Order: sequence, then structure tokens, then C-alpha cells
Amino acid sequence: MSSSPSPLPGPTPHRRLLALLGALLLPVALLTGLGATPAHAAGGLTASFSSQDNGSWWKGTYVIRNTTSSPVTGWTLEFDLPAGVSISGHYNGEATVSGRHVTVRNAYYNATVPANSTTEPYSYWFVANGPIGAPGGCTVNGDKCDGTPDRPPSAPGTPTATSVTAHSVSLAWSAATGGDYPVASYDVLSGGTVVATATTTSATVGGLTPATAYGFTVRARDTRGNPGPQSAAVTVTTTDPASDPTPPTAPTALRSTGRTSTSVSLAWNASSDNVGVAAYDVYRDGALVQTLPATTLSATVAGLTPATAYTFTVKARDAADNASPASAALTVTTDDQAGNGKYLKVGYFAQWGIYGRQYFVKNLDTSGSAAKLDVVNYAFENIDPVNLTCLAGVTKGTTSNPQDPDQGTGAGDADADYARPFAAAQSVDGVADDGYAKLQGNFNQIKKLKAKYPNLKVVVSLGGWTYSKFFTDAAATDASRKKFVSSCVDVWIKGNLPAYNGAGGPGTGAGVFDGIDLDWEWPGSPDGHAGNHYSTADKANLTLLLAEFRKQLDALGGPHRLLTAFTPADPAKIQQGWDLSTIFSSLDFANVQGYDFHGAGSDNSWEPNRTGHQANLYTDAQDPYPTHFSVDAAVRTYLDAGVNPRKLTVGFPFYGRGWQSVTDGGAHGEWQAAKGAAPGQFPEEAGVRGYSNMLSGVPGLTVYHDEQSVSTYGYTGADGQWWTFDDTWSIGRKTAYLKSKGLLGAMIWEMSGDTAGGTLMNALAGGLG
Repeated sequence: MSSSPSPLPGPTPHRRLLALLGALLLPVALLTGLGATPAHAAGGLTASFSSQDNGSWWKGTYVIRNTTSSPVTGWTLEFDLPAGVSISGHYNGEATVSGRHVTVRNAYYNATVPANSTTEPYSYWFVANGPIGAPGGCTVNGDKCDGTPDRPPSAPGTPTATSVTAHSVSLAWSAATGGDYPVASYDVLSGGTVVATATTTSATVGGLTPATAYGFTVRARDTRGNPGPQSAAVTVTTTDPASDPTPPTAPTALRSTGRTSTSVSLAWNASSDNVGVAAYDVYRDGALVQTLPATTLSATVAGLTPATAYTFTVKARDAADNASPASAALTVTTDDQAGNGKYLKVGYFAQWGIYGRQYFVKNLDTSGSAAKLDVVNYAFENIDPVNLTCLAGVTKGTTSNPQDPDQGTGAGDADADYARPFAAAQSVDGVADDGYAKLQGNFNQIKKLKAKYPNLKVVVSLGGWTYSKFFTDAAATDASRKKFVSSCVDVWIKGNLPAYNGAGGPGTGAGVFDGIDLDWEWPGSPDGHAGNHYSTADKANLTLLLAEFRKQLDALGGPHRLLTAFTPADPAKIQQGWDLSTIFSSLDFANVQGYDFHGAGSDNSWEPNRTGHQANLYTDAQDPYPTHFSVDAAVRTYLDAGVNPRKLTVGFPFYGRGWQSVTDGGAHGEWQAAKGAAPGQFPEEAGVRGYSNMLSGVPGLTVYHDEQSVSTYGYTGADGQWWTFDDTWSIGRKTAYLKSKGLLGAMIWEMSGDTAGGTLMNALAGGLG
């Protein structure tokens, strides 16, 4: 409701009659334009259709005409195919087909239509099979193809009051008809002001004054926003509370009749009242979430997060707005993201893997991994250092110095994201990019992968080690949080990608991502990347930031969007930045760091002088380091804080960390002295190799398994290289542990490290069953 309705003047019957007559005359005035926006006027472009029968197929052509004296650049044509018609080819335009609806965007060479001219000889045409006929619902740049104004819907039927209380009126009406486009919504007006909107033929107007007369009318809006004329008016007087001081009895037998990962269905037994129950109010954790008519004894509360406990109560209200006592409370825990008895498998895809690694989205398919994964995290996207918004539309590399405090400032790769054309051999479906499409690069390949695996979800990961510098600034205030989240939703979920090298534009990235993953490393901690901003306020602000993400993602409507986070294994970092008692009300699940417990670092800035396991399941009694990290210790930190285990996945490394000049020490180099990072897979990444590259690129590596800590390591002996990693043995032991703890599943950093046949992914999927 946008504002409170205006009560009719009163109190004498004569004045009420005059007001009613005035209200009844209001639609007549509206027919002359009062309070309504004109229908869309004809734009500068029109489109005409012609067909040509070619025997086994027929050709349909749309000629775009510019009727103005100035060139028009950029056009989008939309139309609906006749029943039984299918299209097998498109020319002179980029077309997408959804059912019978076709959307065509100009090609690069016919984007500009000259003044008083047409797209000929390069007009869009298609090859069709089926009955020859003109498509319907044609628009060009949103306006009707014939250039005539839109015809709005008719007036709805006169509304009637279906329920009246001291502070609300429920109305119903018959549907509007006619118009060029379907009815999308209805406005309820009082005194010329919209006081409620509805997508059905009923609505409830609240916030009214008791014992007061109000006049209401209704108008329809079509899918293009065109308003029709208002209905005849109805006058309704709200109830006088003094007429009934007795509240209803409390509803009884509140129960759950079903649940999903994001909703809970409820039912209850009716209340009684001396006059009559008017409505039921449903409360979730003490907040009102739904109001239902007295005839409805059930509700489904949606917009919830998985594996989360919610407490519900219901109250009855009578027409005088007397509220009953609350029902007995009912606590229900939503289902988890994976489903009962199933385990989630999450894998990171590195944006930059298409370069030196030569690992493409296609490899997720050819390795067999895409068929086994549930969620792909696309890593990483950055924060604009000036505007504190989600950064997109730039290609700027990071500096070569990992200790440079500005290493990632302003960096990004729009080329890899959506502008780089891939050859057929690099494409999921074997079809090469033509170099002119508005969506190319990894994003286009992701859409192709999702088309092949409809149940696969893909989320965009924000931050990471190098791009977390400005999280603290973006999260600092309510205004900055709203601005940041809104920009991220706009770019990555709505797909409004900035124009870049001919690619991008409004809506071009829609459908690529199914949610957002927050990789803030690390809130409230000085132990992040060199130069990262941090504050003692980060912990509270992170909770508020996640809540804002959840709010704005849910406000989009439609399918539930995932909100996840990469969270630390280190109890100190958890304490500094992650309020485990609050963040999971917003998060669908968290991916707990299960690796990088030890390592030399590419510039030997970490632990260059001693080896150590990077992903051990349990603490090793021989561990000489002051802090004893392990997967089990990390998991226990979360579970001891009361986190639902079905909110947690554990990270698995598909890569190894290595040292050189390592002494044997009678332990095959385990926990022994070293002299810096071993040569890496790439010159700029000393001490790191993908699992597959490590096996082939480190000659003489003998693999050992530590039963005590459940960790895998390799030692080259005389060459003195020592590597810590996961293999099929450790993955088998760790997945058994994960299942024994009732956790949600596993996360992988990152997919390019696996073998071409998916050796580690197969082990992980097999272990989880």
C-alpha cells in the first residue's frame, strides 16, 4: 500500500450521498484522462511482415522501417509464432526462441536504420515449417509494429467488499477484458490515489480509520504498464470497534502440513467469536507475515532459507479488529539444500583458467564433473574501489607482486566473462561464437552448460583472496550496503552487463547466475591480503550485509536465489568476523575452508621453512606448529556454536602445495625443514600445482598416506620436493567423515586441478553416494 485512502466527507447522510454520487461519476472523468497515463505512443520504428512459400519450408521476413528524420540505432523485434510453426534458421539478427515467443536483436551490420529508410537489403528473416501465417503480438523496441498506440484493457467490474474490519477492507471484482496485451495487475484507488495493487481480482486495503466511509475504484494495467479506465466506485464503511469489545478465541492445533527448503505449509483449527472471525494473522518468529480471510485455515510461508528453524503462531481477528491470544507456538525446520539423504557437491570454476590452464567451461562437461556437481561457483568478481559497487565491464590485470596492497584494485576480466569469442573446440555445444553476439565468453558457455544440465546451479563468487580489499567499506553503513547489494543484483542476477567491446548491454547476462557467493577474506582480520581494509565493525556489518543480500534477492520474486559464503577454518578468524548465531538465517549454506592449513606461499611469505599438511582431517600429534589446524577442528567450531550441520559443506583441494630442499628426517619429509616453495605449475605460482599436473610434473614423487591425521603427501627423496594434497584415498576417508557428521556436502577449489577424466571428482561423488 502506497498511502492511506482518503475517507469520504461526513458525517451527515446527505454529504455521504453526495460523495457517493461523486465517486460514481469518477470513471466518466477518467475516460477523459484524469489520473491515467496515456497508452504507449508509436515510436520511430515500425515493422512489416511478409511470407514466401518455398515448398518444404517457408520464409518469413520482417522489414524494420524508420519513420523519423533521424537515424535510429539498435532495435529489438518480438513476436509470437502461429500454433504449429517452428523455426529452424535465423538470418540478419540474433534470435532467441522461448516456446512460441521469438526475440530478435539486430546484427552488428543492420543496427542503425537510416532516417526515413528501412533495414533492406539486410532485414531479419527466418526459415519456418508448419502452416504459413503472420505471427502475432509484434513489437519493435517495445512499440506495436504497425505504429498505432496500445489499446489498454477495459474497466474491471465494480468492486464489492468481501470482508470489512475496523482497519481494513477486502475487495473483489470481475476481470478486465480486451486490450492489446494481457492484464498484468490491478490498482485499487481511493480518492485518486493508488492504495493497493494486486495480480489477482482481489485485494485487501489496510491502515484505515475505524467507523469511516471510503470510496474505492479499480483499474487494470497490462503487461506494458498501460492503465485502463477505472471501474465504478463502491463505498465501504469500516467497523466501529465500540460495537464489539470481545476478541475471538485462540486458534488451536497449529501444525505443519508440508515443507521445502524455502517454505513451510501450516494449518490450524478455527477460532470462534461472538460476532464472527474476520481474518487470521500468521506470525513467523514474532513478525506478521500473512493475513488470511476467515474462511482460510491454512497458509504457506515462503521466502525461507534451507535447514533453518522457524517458530510460527497464528492469531484470529474479528471485524472490530480484536485480536485473539496467539495459538501454541510451532517450530519447523526447513529442508536442506541437497534434500533428505543427499549430499551437495559444489565446485569453483576459475575465470582465468581459460588462459594458462586451458580449462574451459566445456571441460566441466567432458570430464564428467558437470553431471556430478550441484553448484558451480564462478570465481571471482571484484568491487569498484571508487563507487563501492559490483565491478564489471573492465579488463585490468592484477600486479605480479602478491604483496602489493593494490594488487587487485580495479582489476577484472570482462573479456573472459562475456566478450571473448570461443572456437567450436572450446564450446560446450561445439558451436563457435561468431564474434558479434552480445553474450560470449565464459557466461555464454555457462548458459550452454546449464541448458545441458538443467538442475545445475551457478553462482557468482565475489571477492576471494585478491579482491576482498573493499568489502569493509561497502558494508560499512546501511546506505552503502543497499547500494552495493543493489548493484550486484543488477549486474549479476538481472544481467545488466556494462557494454564492453561490442558485448554486454541491458539484460544480456540474465539467466547466467542463480545466486551470489560471498568470499570475503577476511572480515575483522588483519590476516587477509596485503592492504585489505578491515574494521572491528566488520562482524556486525557482515551480518547486515548478508541480510540485505537475502532481502534483495528474495524481492526479485520467481525462483529462490542462492546466497552462500566461503567461511574460515581458523577459529580466530571466525571470532573476528563471523557471527555464527546470526549469519545462517540469511545463508543457504556455507563452504568451510578445508585446505591451505599450511604452505610456503608463492613469494615465500607464509611458511617457507617447514613442511605441513594443508588439508588433514584430524590433528597430527607430530605437528610442531603453534596452531593445530584440521578439518575436524574447523567443523567442531561450527557445530559447537549450534550451526545446523546441513548448512555446511567442507572444502577439498584439487591441487597440492609444495616445498623444496626438504630433509627426510626419517619421516619422508613430513613436518621437516625446507627452503621455500617448490617450483609450481606456473612461474608466478611457486609452491602450487593442480593435482593432475603434480602427478605428471614432479618426477619421482612417492605418495604416502598418514593414517593418524588422514592426509596424503608425496616426497621425491633426493630431489627434496615435498607436496601435500588430497587423492582418492583421503577423499574416501574424508567423505565418510562428512557423512558421519551429517554435513551438507563438499566444496572443491578448483575444478581445473583434476585429471581430464575427473579422477578426484569421481572419488568425491562416489564417496558421497
